[in-house]
Amino acid sequence: MKYAIIEDGGKQYKAIEGNTIEIDHYEADVGEKFDLDHVLMVVNDDDIIVGKPLVNGAKVETTVVEQIKAPKIIVFKYKPKVRYRVKSGHRQRYTRLKIDTIVVEAGGKNGT
Repeated sequence: MKYAIIEDGGKQYKAIEGNTIEIDHYEADVGEKFDLDHVLMVVNDDDIIVGKPLVNGAKVETTVVEQIKAPKIIVFKYKPKVRYRVKSGHRQRYTRLKIDTIVVEAGGKNGT
């Protein structure tokens, strides 16, 4: 099984070819293709390539599947005896990506 550990927005994700991941929102249209090049590690069966900190020449080619929102989180602030009550909510936006291929060029064996 071929997969890569990538970094985006200060978070790490496990990208498996053919699967989808949800990352922080990107301004991209559905069907648009783009590459994620912050690859920290690539595993292809018994071959493991670890970057220092990134793998040279490695990238993950993805396609935008959809733009989604997480469930609403309710924030309620309350102070007793002073009639202070504030209710607000938040829905985080995400971009769902389909992992097309994990590409490691010939020079990608040693990290920088």
